Formats: sequence, C-alpha cells, structure tokens
Amino acid sequence: MDILIKQARLNDGEELQDVGIKDGKIIAISEKLTTDAVTVIHAHGRVLIPGLVESHIHLDKALIADRKPNKSGTLQEAIKVTAELKPTFTEEDIYQRAKKALEMIISHGVTAVRTHAEFDPAQGFSGFKTIMKLKEEYKDLIDMQIVAFPQEGIFKAPGTEKMMYEAMDMGADVVGGIPYNDAPAEKHIDLVFEIAKKYNKDIDLHQDFSDEATDISIEYLCKKTIAENYQGRVSVGHLTALHALEPERLEDIVTLMAEAKISVMALPATDLHLGARNDQYNVRRAVTPIRKLRDAGVNMCLATNNIRNAFTPYGNGDLMQIAMLAIPVGHLGGADDLPTVLPMITANPAKALGLSNYGIQVGNKADLVLLDTKVKADAIIDIPERNFVIKNGKITVEVKKEVTIFK
Repeated sequence: MDILIKQARLNDGEELQDVGIKDGKIIAISEKLTTDAVTVIHAHGRVLIPGLVESHIHLDKALIADRKPNKSGTLQEAIKVTAELKPTFTEEDIYQRAKKALEMIISHGVTAVRTHAEFDPAQGFSGFKTIMKLKEEYKDLIDMQIVAFPQEGIFKAPGTEKMMYEAMDMGADVVGGIPYNDAPAEKHIDLVFEIAKKYNKDIDLHQDFSDEATDISIEYLCKKTIAENYQGRVSVGHLTALHALEPERLEDIVTLMAEAKISVMALPATDLHLGARNDQYNVRRAVTPIRKLRDAGVNMCLATNNIRNAFTPYGNGDLMQIAMLAIPVGHLGGADDLPTVLPMITANPAKALGLSNYGIQVGNKADLVLLDTKVKADAIIDIPERNFVIKNGKITVEVKKEVTIFK
C-alpha cells in the first residue's frame, strides 16, 4: 500500500478502522490491516472524513477588502465597490490573490471546489483565464470546477451574451447566472438553460439575493428545470429572499424545489454581513431557511462565497468555521440537527457538484481528511485541526500543533 491509516474513527459507536490506500484509491477498510505500506499514519482514534467540498466561492475577488471598504455593509455598495475596483485588477494581481485564497482552503481540508469566475465587456476575460490557469496548476491538490459567471448581468451589459459562449468554449465547467441582477430575470434564466443544454453542462445561479421576497424567480427556475429535464443539475447560491416568505407559500416553493432536485448553497458569512441592513429593530437573520429546506428534502450545502472583500470582509478559508457559524444561525445545534451539518460540507456538496467515487468506501478516490478530534459528532463544533489532508492518495497537507499549559 501507499498509505495505511491505522485506527481511525469513521463513525461514532463503531469499532476503529484501518484504511488502506494505493494508486489514489481506497483499497481496504478493516478493523486490522497487516499489509505493509510506504507511509503509516497512526490516527489513534481520531476522526477520518472525506475531503471537504467548497461549493461556492469567488477566488478572483478574494482579499481586496483593504483596497476600498464597503462602509454601509449593504449588497448594493458591495456590488458598486467591486465594480469600481475591477478595472484596476491585473492578471498578476488576480493570480496572486486567487492563489493565496486557494491555498487557504486547501490547507483547511478542501479537496474539491466550485469557483465562480467573472467576465464582462469592461474587464474582458482576465480573471476567468487566470482561474483557468490555476485549475491546471493545482490539479494535483484540488479538483476545481469553474463557473462562467456574468456578475454584471447579461442583457444589461451588452456583449456579455457572446462572452458566455466564449467562456464555455474556453473550458468552463458550469454555466452561471445572476437573475436578480438582470432584467427580465426569466429571460436571463432561459438563456442560461439554452447555453447549458448546448454544452451539456450543469447550472449554478446566484438566486434571489435580497431581504424581501418580492419579484423572486425561484419558482420559474424550478418549473424550467423540470420542463428541461434538468433535475439534479441546477444549484443556487444565497436564496435569502425565502426567509421573508409567509409559511404557506414557502412550503409550496420548497416542495417544488425538492421536486426539481435543486441544490442550495447557503452562504451565512456573506448573507449575515449584508442582509437586513435597513432593519431598525428585530433584525432578521437574512439567511435562506436551512432547516426548512433540509426537512423538505432539498440538498443543502454550506459554502464560503467570499474571503475578505466588499461582500465579506473577513474569513480565512476554513469551511469548518462556516459550518460552525451556520449552526446557531440555522438553529442546527440540537441533538437531531447537529449530525446533518457535516454532510453539508462533504456529501451534499459532492452530490451537487456531481463528484464521482466520493466518500470513504473501498474503490472510491482517496480524498480524505484526518481531524484532530475523536468524536465525529463534534467534528464541526470542535473546529479541529486538519492533521492530514490526502488528495488522490497522496498527502498534500500535514498540520502539527503543540499546546503546553504551564501551571
């Protein structure tokens, strides 16, 4: 074997397991493996999980919060500030910032990521091409899916429609969109489906990002998804407007979303920062209703969105911290709820991204993370160190921590 992990905790209440890895795959799982291995990792009962999956992030806009702050903290100013900064971005600038952000998430145990990469007639493809370059450079450390993302809209930014097709021809993995920032939203969605069907690609939209539930298009998106037989191939990020719906209408919509098999990427770090800025009292959480969506059978994921820019002026690329934030925000700390959180940064986003051979089973890819905790139920609330990260059967990250308490 290439790597043998000894005595790891796969599930609470079960015997510790040895996990054998060879040629990038898990080849054996047993209570005791005696085979020789090039590298032996002694887990000593620590928790072993599949690689974390970052399902919604903007690497090309990372680490610019110090250049021009969003003083009001609103979504409108975040969009305005970023639009003003984008003409100043050079390819080298984008490369260095995106590379740093990418290494931040890799060091925290992410083995697969879906990143939105922007382009528009004003800035061209400089950011998009840079992210494509990083995808190739880091292919041995992380699997990257790149979303062709028209942040400034399509129809309200003439020339963007042509660029959408060009981005797909250049190798984009997913067709992106932002219906709430274009008009009309339904026409925007129709075009995204047209492009996706032409290239046989999945869809990932920034959807209904607002404090109020007026003029939302999620129902149209669901019906379009079903009509085009695209169930299970459409994801949406933000979807904050749902929190403002009355219960009866919300129930109808989440039922429709489950039927359309829409995946939802909740983005609590961004949405808490930007949302409900005009509320004078009884301030709303302004995050998509995670528990209600989950309970309706919607595939719920948790993701970072941005790291230190006008949309989210903090963050260190640790998806575990995002999940920990979601626990109090989404009322997910109860005994029955807490076990559903870890899958929101592992198995659920893996499903949304269509990752194959994912998970700790014989025959699957050896994308694994050894956590510095011995109770799987505490995997989020401990925010443990990622002692080892293994990607395609190779150790890519090792973290050692020594703590001394002096009495």
